[in-house]
Amino acid sequence: MVSQGSSPSLLEALSSDFLACKICLEQLRAPKTLPCLHTYCQDCLAQLAEGGHLRCPECRETVPVPPAGVAAFKTNFFVNGLLDLVKARAGGDLRTGKPACALCPLMGGASAGGPATARCLDCADDLCQACADGHRCTRQTHTHRVVDLVGYRAGLYDEEARERQAAQCPQHPGEALRFLCQPCSQLLCRECRLDPHLDHPCLPLAEAVRARRPGLEELLAGVDKSLAELEAARMVEKEALACLREQVARVGTQVEEAAEGVLRALLAQKKEVLGQLRAHMEAAEEAARERLGELESREQVARAAAAFARRVLSLGREAEILSLEGAIAQRLQQLQGFPWMPGPSPCLLPQLELHPGLLDKNRHLLWLSFQKQQPQKDSGKDGAGSQEGEETQNRKEDGGQAPKEDRAQTPQKDGSQPPNVERAQTPKEGRSQMPQEDGGAQTGGRSNKKRKFKGRLKSISREPSPAPGPNLEDPGLLPKPIFSCSFPTRMPGDKRSPRITGLCPFGPREILVADEQNRALKRFSLNGDYKGAVPVPEGCSPCSVAALQGAVAFSAGARLYLISPDGEVQWRRALSLSQASHAVAAMPSGDRVAVSVSGHVEVYNMEGSLATRFIPGGKANRGLRALVFLTTSPQGNFVGSDWQQNSVVVCDGLGQVIGEYGGPGLHGCQPGSVSVDKKGYIFLTLREVNKVVILDPKGSLLGDFLTAYHGLEKPRVTTMVDGRYLVVSLSNGTIHIFRVRSPDS
Repeated sequence: MVSQGSSPSLLEALSSDFLACKICLEQLRAPKTLPCLHTYCQDCLAQLAEGGHLRCPECRETVPVPPAGVAAFKTNFFVNGLLDLVKARAGGDLRTGKPACALCPLMGGASAGGPATARCLDCADDLCQACADGHRCTRQTHTHRVVDLVGYRAGLYDEEARERQAAQCPQHPGEALRFLCQPCSQLLCRECRLDPHLDHPCLPLAEAVRARRPGLEELLAGVDKSLAELEAARMVEKEALACLREQVARVGTQVEEAAEGVLRALLAQKKEVLGQLRAHMEAAEEAARERLGELESREQVARAAAAFARRVLSLGREAEILSLEGAIAQRLQQLQGFPWMPGPSPCLLPQLELHPGLLDKNRHLLWLSFQKQQPQKDSGKDGAGSQEGEETQNRKEDGGQAPKEDRAQTPQKDGSQPPNVERAQTPKEGRSQMPQEDGGAQTGGRSNKKRKFKGRLKSISREPSPAPGPNLEDPGLLPKPIFSCSFPTRMPGDKRSPRITGLCPFGPREILVADEQNRALKRFSLNGDYKGAVPVPEGCSPCSVAALQGAVAFSAGARLYLISPDGEVQWRRALSLSQASHAVAAMPSGDRVAVSVSGHVEVYNMEGSLATRFIPGGKANRGLRALVFLTTSPQGNFVGSDWQQNSVVVCDGLGQVIGEYGGPGLHGCQPGSVSVDKKGYIFLTLREVNKVVILDPKGSLLGDFLTAYHGLEKPRVTTMVDGRYLVVSLSNGTIHIFRVRSPDS
């Protein structure tokens, strides 16, 4: 029996969504229920059956079809009853649209009954007023419930109609289902009860429901408990992911701050060392000037005395010579005994000695350690996030070093232990020899006393560039830069100073600038005119950017986006979380985009499908590559900056390495942004030494292209426009544009 309190649930069950088939999207006809409790039309299920099985369209569970076909699936009498109720409430004459009496044609022989005003809930018939009155007075129907038709159509008697509604036997039309055969678990009418279930124990439906309801309710409670556990597990997983994201963002900020701090300290030490050199040189020059003045004065005195003596001896007469002989002899004797040299020169030649850790490219100032996330009991303030933050803070206070237990358990990628910078000592004062790269014999046996190495960091920007490569030994055959213009990228609406992390050509004589700090993609002409911005999704901070045919691809966080020029997102793809930034580049065809992901390259087409994926050089020897900058050449080759190997690698579209350079021309710096002109020359940015060097199409170093002489101050990202304009962005948000003059022009 359905209580009055369940009326809202019944009205909800009567909705069209519940009574509609999810396959044909129409009202259910001959509803059949699958073992997964999803209900569909019998004919619709017959179309899905194939090979004795069918798959549920909603939960995708595979269900075996009974030998008798889909008709043998259980009939959903619950849905059937609701359908009968809906049809009865919506019934009416097909021509007039008004309900007609169902008994008048049976009694008077009329083709159509009179207008119905009442409804018998037991017979499920619409009645006119006269038939309704007679229905209440007959012996067979005086117990029937006759109600007002208007109220019935309004849903006032839905619950009562459901109570009096009887399920019809599919085998014997007109007979209601009244019994449950316990061994067969089958609903029976009176006719079915006689044969073949005559000897089977049967129960009336009400008694069977009372007997079986507790078991179903117990199972339902178990499912509710499982649902609660699933919900709790889902919330824990979401909280863990949110905690991980928060910690990654926190550690990323700490890494940025630590790196900026190291760079600031390094630049401050560079400035101090250069200042010491200048002061030493000025003092030496002043002392040298004094010594030179004294030497010149003594030289003039000696020359004057010698000249006077020669004149007297050559031009004087005997009496004159003899009269002056005593004075001349005395003066010459004084000059011979005079100390001509004022002593050894006090000039000290400066020598620069580096900390041993700075000479080893395999030693890192920053590295990560990982630990299991601890369950958060209270507010989570004392959880894994704060512990990790404390460890990172301790490393910062210790000069960037990890705790001892972390250092012992976290080996380097090459198998060696992380360096202990605190123990590494600088060479002794005044030594002219440089320390060995491994910090071996020269550093062994020194005092454990900590010594400052202020003024001992080598100014790598003073290193001379190596000689041009063997392919182009004549510098006159190299492309030359011609300055075009310079302009800032900060716009009036920017809240922060620009940080340009990506550049790409955008249309004829335009560039697209990815300003990560202001979360914007800005358009500029090659003359520096601002052309507006390409809208980006809310909350996205574009990192690397590439322009395709009628679309823009950019990376932000751990996602790759493809948007239209007006900012509509066409698709997005998740990338690896193990890489802080992902470089993107447009293929020469303009209909595919390449992205560097954890040491390999993925290429997507305009529909967002993965076209190809490869690791430069294969998995055997280059599985640890970390391509942080990527571009493509007109020949379809890939050029990337490999921070793992500190080299520039060139490979074809299949990932086969064509050339690689990691020699002294990089000055020990990590390679930065790469660009390729129309002839395949590679332009590589070296931010630490304020240079852009040029390599041939196979990756051999040819020489310097831009230096500090051209106004470079911490160059960040470059791009090539039309194959002949090199666009260089600086760390302060300024952009320089140079026209590349080829040797044969």
